[in-house]
Amino acid sequence: MRRSGRAGALQYVPELTWMLFLRILDEREEKEAEQAKAVGADFRPSLEYPYRWRDWAAPFNCGMRLPAGQAGNEECGLKRKELQNSTLGAFMSFVNGDLLPTLRKLKEKPGATPRQKVISEVFSSFERTGVDTERNLLDILDKIHELSLEQVDQTHMFPISQVYEGLLQKMGEKNNDGGQFFTPREVIRVMVRTIGPEVGETVYDPCCGTGGFLAQAYQHMKEKAKTGADIETLKTRTFYGREKENLVYPIVLANLVLQEIDEPHIWHGNTLTEFEIYGDLFSSAPPIFDVVLTNPPFGGKEGKDARTRFAYKTSATQVLFLQYVIDSLKTGGRCGIVMDEGVLFRTNETAFVQTKRKLVNECNLWCILSLPPKVFLNAGAASKTNLLFFTKGEPTKQIWYYDLSDLNITKKQSLTLEHFEEFFKLLPEKPTSERSWLIPIEEIKAKKYDLKAVNPNRKGSEDNRPPEELLSIIESQAVEIEKALTALRNKGI
Repeated sequence: MRRSGRAGALQYVPELTWMLFLRILDEREEKEAEQAKAVGADFRPSLEYPYRWRDWAAPFNCGMRLPAGQAGNEECGLKRKELQNSTLGAFMSFVNGDLLPTLRKLKEKPGATPRQKVISEVFSSFERTGVDTERNLLDILDKIHELSLEQVDQTHMFPISQVYEGLLQKMGEKNNDGGQFFTPREVIRVMVRTIGPEVGETVYDPCCGTGGFLAQAYQHMKEKAKTGADIETLKTRTFYGREKENLVYPIVLANLVLQEIDEPHIWHGNTLTEFEIYGDLFSSAPPIFDVVLTNPPFGGKEGKDARTRFAYKTSATQVLFLQYVIDSLKTGGRCGIVMDEGVLFRTNETAFVQTKRKLVNECNLWCILSLPPKVFLNAGAASKTNLLFFTKGEPTKQIWYYDLSDLNITKKQSLTLEHFEEFFKLLPEKPTSERSWLIPIEEIKAKKYDLKAVNPNRKGSEDNRPPEELLSIIESQAVEIEKALTALRNKGI
């Protein structure tokens, strides 16, 4: 892709997205067709010849099994062979002039299935391929074709998707615009494990980015599935999200399908203003949810269209999202949310105080986990952040704090799950320790809802040696310094 001029992550990740999506989709539907045939059920493929991966992208006679009885397309790569043997430029003309437009319009077909609507939205932003030549495109397709699901069992499928998400992470590096879309995977894992969504619960992310929270929640919940019906529920009626950015919306759809979520219910538009670009995939979503897992953008400013929809008016994006999330939860619903330090300690703005009062009055804010200052450094953000965990339906009586703010996190030394071992060990009982403490709600209210984590139990690092000893050390060091300076002067330096 670099050879084709797709050098930056913001260029090659979207391009790779639609190709990898079609590759995985084709193999998945091939297996589904076989399973349906085994039990005598009908199967309706999402794509027909010549728009399946096996038809136009796979090498000719590549060995993929094709359904019998479909005249003219029993051999894989048949359309590709036809195009390569045709006139110069025929292959690129097919991709840009036939394949991509057909897939974009798939949702307009009478009786379009949910999966066909997802496919259509994955391709909503792609007018044409950005790869410059047919030769480069064919080379890319051949590399992607080697990523066969049959080469790995399902226990390895998730690591393959992690490789893909590693590419998404590149969108958050080098301070480019992709940083707003990426939450470190270890933070996501900690939040999902802390909230513990169960099969049968709905999971929602109102600013889902590339879908990291939803994908990790699926992996967590899949381990708890006991029946085929449980798996079907997870794949089709569990995960809901909203995403505003045109660049990211198709990526989250492709990413979730790659993670085995067959029907990701993602709404395309501005969550805070309710301006909708495309909402059909979200049409079956409930009005309120069992679980919310999210990392709202912080530092943004919203206009009047957003502010007027909320009880407590502010231009601060993260404060409006906090109000929105509280209102999106069922009674008894649970939330894990990333929140920047500023929201916690600011008491001089009315909307900030009112929103935090709403939080502790309507919800049990049972945990605030203070993260190290540079956790989001790789995503291009240096803001100090915290994880808030709460349950809607009963007021907060006390808050359990856990402090990791002293950890030195760098680009080379990232946050890992090992850093949270003690947190998970203490979480059930929520005792006090060197890193944890409890604050009653009365104290929070007395401080005008200042929620900032200030650890009262951290061991001091001050020097407790007597003054006489310290003065002696200083004097001896002063003598050594003077000797060194004299030696340097004597050398003429």
